Amino acid sequence: MSVVRFEVDRQIALVTLNQPPVNAFNRQMRDELIAAFDEISERDDIRVAVLTGAGKCFCAGADLKDRPDRSKRGAYHAHNRLTRETGNSIRECAKPVIAAVNGIALGAGVGIMAACDIYFAAEEASFGMPEINVGLAGGAAMLNTLFGRSTMRRMMYTGLRLSAAELYRRAIIEAVTTQAELLPTAMALAEEIAGKAPLGIKYAKLSANMVELMPPRDAYRFEQNYTMELSATEDALEARTAFLEKRKPAFKGR
Repeated sequence: MSVVRFEVDRQIALVTLNQPPVNAFNRQMRDELIAAFDEISERDDIRVAVLTGAGKCFCAGADLKDRPDRSKRGAYHAHNRLTRETGNSIRECAKPVIAAVNGIALGAGVGIMAACDIYFAAEEASFGMPEINVGLAGGAAMLNTLFGRSTMRRMMYTGLRLSAAELYRRAIIEAVTTQAELLPTAMALAEEIAGKAPLGIKYAKLSANMVELMPPRDAYRFEQNYTMELSATEDALEARTAFLEKRKPAFKGR
């Protein structure tokens, strides 16, 4: 039985972690999540994705019953590689990914949220990296994309959990909603993004990912090159024409 639900409607993919009650990551869930986002990258009928969890939990992290067999050489490296690629499949997805965090997000749950582009959370949501409490250490790379130096270390050293309200106060997430309003809020933004030029959004995400790794001068040059390429596309001409004619553009993705 599948543990990742994948639905497509109006050019939006809704990906749901579907292994209640806590949607913990095991090998099957990682495989299915990677496959889902690889498919999203390649499908022309999908322009944006929303990632959420089934039930009252977003993702409680890795399934501790699904740890690699240390007696088998290479098993741990294979496990770690799959773990890395789970987040990378979201981060490197050709389409923007919106996280709709419906409940607790711990460990790997925070990791896959951090791999998304935009974050919303329900009032009940909380966030933590509790590895230190189960004899492990990890998560600094993910936490570092969300929090400052002191908070990142405090969370790693103590397993501290932060509420959705606290992440909003720190300007990490876009909004805190009721449980009932969470998915509609995320889908409304997804519809707005889906209405933009597909090539423009593709290059915008590539730019957003790459400029994080570059000095400002190189990043600006990188973006300018993309803008120059985009300006010669049919969609760019359509966008300018529609703006002048005060109508909604009809993009073709070329």
